[in-house]
Amino acid sequence: MTAAHAPRRILLADADAFFVAVARQEDPEGAGRAALLIVGGRPGSRGVVCSASYECRAYGVRSAMSIARALQLCPNAMCVPVPRGACSRRSRDIARVLHRFAPVVQASSIDEWYLDLSGTEALYKHESLAETAHRIRASVLEETGLAVSIGGGTSRLIAKMAVEDAKPSRGASGVHCVAPGEEARYLARFRLADLPMVGPRLNERLEAIGLVRVSDAQAAGEARLVRALGERAGQWLHARVHGIDPSIVEPREQQKSVSREDTFARDLADDDALERELLRLAVRVSADLRGHALEARTVTVKLRTRDFRSRTAQRALPQPIVTEQAVFRVARSLLRKLRRTERAPVRLLGIGLSHFAGKDAEAAQLGLFDEATLGATSPRGTGASGDASPPDQPIEGARERALSAALDRIRGRFGAQAIQPATLADRRNDPGPRVEDEPE
Repeated sequence: MTAAHAPRRILLADADAFFVAVARQEDPEGAGRAALLIVGGRPGSRGVVCSASYECRAYGVRSAMSIARALQLCPNAMCVPVPRGACSRRSRDIARVLHRFAPVVQASSIDEWYLDLSGTEALYKHESLAETAHRIRASVLEETGLAVSIGGGTSRLIAKMAVEDAKPSRGASGVHCVAPGEEARYLARFRLADLPMVGPRLNERLEAIGLVRVSDAQAAGEARLVRALGERAGQWLHARVHGIDPSIVEPREQQKSVSREDTFARDLADDDALERELLRLAVRVSADLRGHALEARTVTVKLRTRDFRSRTAQRALPQPIVTEQAVFRVARSLLRKLRRTERAPVRLLGIGLSHFAGKDAEAAQLGLFDEATLGATSPRGTGASGDASPPDQPIEGARERALSAALDRIRGRFGAQAIQPATLADRRNDPGPRVEDEPE
């Protein structure tokens, strides 16, 4: 087989219990000695579980569970905050090792990396992909002290599925590679819901026509899938269940969003207090946006109530924005929309900015989100600042952008708290300590 037609060689390296492992490295005498370890917050905090040791998981502790609930299930566990700075450093350390082995490495998250080794067969003396993966795994462990599991195959899809079968926590060796030509056979044992990008809604449609497992969809054939799902979705699923995934590993994935969110020490029910916290978030997330030299076309507001139900509202804008004033105006209108439909006290509030100028512009123009323009003035009254500019007016002007640039220079010199909106300077109505997330 010529090199041009040789099967692709794709790996996915997934750091094992990454946040737990880093916490143990950072505190060897404390977290390092705790078999039962939860990373996400201190006992009594309002945080949620970011990660838990495998011993804790045996008690039912899972990511995104409240710290309080996790300690009910595993009362003897040690709880520590996420060592964010250390996690970023360790992630970069692992990436540096991976870049020595593969010409193309793509970070999928802080603890996952795709590697494309296609065309490197001669470089590695035609050893198997699994042998190369084992050498990569050994080098990462030796140089960083952190373990990774590696899945491999001819596509990102197969590598993603295989990495779960590589986990030592499942009794595996840390590497699992699927041979070319074995993709459909390998996937047949999974449920359709296990496949990446098969979400709950699509899975419900599939279950309604009797398709539960990948083997069911393989047996159904492309024609039946097209009749049931439509041409595009049917063809896509038919390819998926046979392990066909043409997506490529790119050297650097484009930034897709920036976001900030806070979990409050006590639930907030007062609308004015929530809007003050929203303003605080708008200041921080807009600074992150400008720090990345990005402009956002979509604003999302997220809130979570005391029962851990999350709701979001999203708006696509006719022009991209960068200033905290514009972000706040749009976010406030979305928050008021969410609060009109439900008044439950809020434990978490967040703002996300996405669909950056020049990226995904078509999606924004097609109006895939809640509203294509800023909404009407809220019935609660908005005073001089208003919920939104009139549709025929710019969302933010040159003066606002110039002001933001000046504020960035001052904050860059004297610190992020050097200049804040006057509303945030009054601490009398402060809700107390917050669990603040790092920017994405």
